[in-house]
Amino acid sequence: MNYKHLYYFWATAKAGGVLRAAQQLHVTPQTLSGQIKLLEDRLGCPLLRRSGRGLELTEEGRTALGYADQIFALGAELEAALGRNALGDDRTLEFRVGIADAVPKSIAYRLLEPALSVDRPVRLICHEGKMPDLLAQLSVHRLDLVIADEPMSRRTSVRAFNHALGRTAMSFFAAPALRAGLRGDFPACLEAAPMLMQGRAAAMRQRLDLWLVEQGLRPQAVGEFDDAALLKAFGAEGRGVFMSPTVLESETCAQYGVQVLGRSAELVEEFYAISVERRVTHPCVVAITEAARAQFLDA
Repeated sequence: MNYKHLYYFWATAKAGGVLRAAQQLHVTPQTLSGQIKLLEDRLGCPLLRRSGRGLELTEEGRTALGYADQIFALGAELEAALGRNALGDDRTLEFRVGIADAVPKSIAYRLLEPALSVDRPVRLICHEGKMPDLLAQLSVHRLDLVIADEPMSRRTSVRAFNHALGRTAMSFFAAPALRAGLRGDFPACLEAAPMLMQGRAAAMRQRLDLWLVEQGLRPQAVGEFDDAALLKAFGAEGRGVFMSPTVLESETCAQYGVQVLGRSAELVEEFYAISVERRVTHPCVVAITEAARAQFLDA
């Protein structure tokens, strides 16, 4: 593929038409149209079509534009990185982290905060998403690290390594008005109680379901949430009992105005750093792993 042709198509799609793009690129409209036609011939499908006096993207054109966005964004990153090195301005350390969406935001902050305390300036770039997507980005080195609440499966084709950061027990919380209406002590008070749960894809949800069966408890599931902050917001309004890491007890009570019902040592949430390095050498990753194991999580 001739990437100059792709660039001309990309610029035309962004500009909204051939005339405007031609002015921006300092070429004639005829030259620009001819270059885009060569790209369409190479790909075997039309990318643009006439709509009134202007042009619009075909379905194939929208697909091509998505790829072009990524290609030229990476090109800009490459140019910026090599440009900094050429100027000798390589003091700032870029640290790109993916955070699995099941990891509580407060935990994520506590884990990442030590990375900002290394002995050189750090530019922290965080992305939140699903584990498979984050691991795919890690495999092509678009991320330096993934923070997750479960280890990477051995069945995953990505070549990467799990680094255990630690673990924390789980606590159960309820708004004061809801707590007053519950019967008995913990955990018996959960029987038939309204409960807000993590989504079924979360590793902790599977452990909770098993724990409830073992305890012979049948709470009333009134809501399931992928986002922990949204789950707690509903809990703060008294819509149901909810779980959160014990290490965040004080913070959870103060922020959401809830009370602790009890704790379970059997329900344990674990946190992992996943990297392409078997032996951690990135200074930010070293800072994260050492701080996590030495401080607030039980190693």
